[in-house]
Amino acid sequence: MNRGHPSSNRSVSLPRRLAAILYDALLLATLLFFASFVVVIPLKLHPEHHLFIAYQGYLFTLSFLFFAWSWTHGGQTLGMKAWKFRVTCLDGSGISWKSAFVRFVVAVVSWVPCGLGYIWAVFDPENRTWHDRASGTRLTRT
Repeated sequence: MNRGHPSSNRSVSLPRRLAAILYDALLLATLLFFASFVVVIPLKLHPEHHLFIAYQGYLFTLSFLFFAWSWTHGGQTLGMKAWKFRVTCLDGSGISWKSAFVRFVVAVVSWVPCGLGYIWAVFDPENRTWHDRASGTRLTRT
């Protein structure tokens, strides 16, 4: 049972989720641009460079930290704050770093089959996506 505010029992619609994703994508793109700037130019990095795979891991790790830190410290990214919802465990408590990692990885995978993991929320009785289900989390309105 959710111990939060009564409005937190309302589910978060797919359009609201996608709007928050757009906000967060813009912020993440800015972060990754500056993070790339400090690595690509000094190393003269290009796709054939021997460190390019490490660079991809660096970007993936920064992306994970961007989301996971927000989710584990208040349950909201800036996009989620703007659209007034947060991620919690099923009992309403905050999520762990382990849950954040599972949520992040499955969310990335959810985009691969044309966003089916996100569209799933439209048909799910609890409006949960693949990454909500895999990580034992849900989105609640604030």
